[in-house]
This record gives sequence, structure tokens and C-alpha cells, in this order.
Amino acid sequence: MRTKLILTALLFSVFFISGTQILSAQGKKNKREIVELLVPEMHCQNCQKKIEKNIAFEKGVTDLKVDLENKVVTVTYRIDKTTVEKLISAFKKIGYSAEIVPSDSI
Repeated sequence: MRTKLILTALLFSVFFISGTQILSAQGKKNKREIVELLVPEMHCQNCQKKIEKNIAFEKGVTDLKVDLENKVVTVTYRIDKTTVEKLISAFKKIGYSAEIVPSDSI
């Protein structure tokens, strides 16, 4: 009887620990970040459409909001798929410079 209890407790511990590790890995995999990028060359609706059509399909981008008036693009992305540097590079590929909006100007 005592052996069965110890064995059951041991099995429960193993399943609990492995389940926690799986959930932890999934949490990192789906972690998202938001970055605001200033795009000074964006000046018209054609620029806005070009950015929306191209950047929205970059690997890891899950949401994109373009503020034409303030020349700011807010990008939500998965951190396991892309980085801010890669996003800035994607803007360069389509002919725009982009820089992170300083946190004190938000």
C-alpha cells in the first residue's frame, strides 16, 4: 500500500513538471511585443497603403496600425518570429526609413 502511494506521488510529480514545462514553452512561443515606429517619409494615403500591404505580411507581424497624420506605425509582432531590427529593415526594403518612437514622446 505504501509503495503504491509513493509510486502514485512520483508519477503525479513527473506529469505535473512536464506539463508545466510545456505550458511555459508555449507561453514564450506566443509572446507578442508592440513597437511604435516613426516613418518620416510617409506623407500620403498611397504611402499608407504600401506600408499596410507590405509590412502586414512580414513574418511574425500580427497587427499593424498606421497613423498617417503623426507618421507613426504601430506594429504588434511575435518575438519568436521577428525583431525590431528586422521590421526596420523591412521598411527599408520598400523605400522608407523607420525609427523607434522615443518613449517620452508617447
